Amino acid sequence: MFESVSIWMKEITHWLAETVLAIGYPGIVLLMAIESSFIPFPSEIVVPPAGYLAAKGEMNLGLVILAGLAGSMIGAYVNYYIAVYAGRPFIVKYGKYFLITEEKLDKCEKYFQTHGEITTFVARLLPGIRQLISFPAGLARMNLAKFTFYTALGAGIWTVILAVFGYVIGRQSANVEEAWTQYGGKISLCLIVAMTLVVVGYIAWYRRKSRAQDTSATEAGN
Repeated sequence: MFESVSIWMKEITHWLAETVLAIGYPGIVLLMAIESSFIPFPSEIVVPPAGYLAAKGEMNLGLVILAGLAGSMIGAYVNYYIAVYAGRPFIVKYGKYFLITEEKLDKCEKYFQTHGEITTFVARLLPGIRQLISFPAGLARMNLAKFTFYTALGAGIWTVILAVFGYVIGRQSANVEEAWTQYGGKISLCLIVAMTLVVVGYIAWYRRKSRAQDTSATEAGN
């Protein structure tokens, strides 16, 4: 059983690498735009193979990251403007066809209201919320410049992590299937640790900021 799963994973990995090479940078932009919008599509199957190809000299790592970021921003803007112009009832009514339930939307809105505008940065590193956080931002009419900055920061970090993930695998082996089998698990762990550190750092900063504001408010009241 495990042998058959391993063979299947190798075939899928090889197919992904060939597909990303065929679609090129415009394809990366398109697929990442889809991933970042309301259509469920994993970025994890687009950027890492491109990073791998960059390690082999078949693509440019910097252009891979820029293409991934550009696509992510396009998708984020789509969600933002849908929320601005169509409103919450529209998202709830038609979102179910794209696996966007009212419960998920409520969760994102609550997260946004609790943590503020910087949520558009942090949520970009959180599975299940990453693609949807632009909806609450649009519903709240978040300042577009701030939305762009925070979204680009979060999406940029995520894209860099995925691209470097694939690049490191490519540097470890001449064969994508063997490299993925041998190093994929270890690098995935590093990926999770990196995202966790970013989120924990944000939480620590947010709590410190909240305590400082409470202290200032108390002193002002006295």
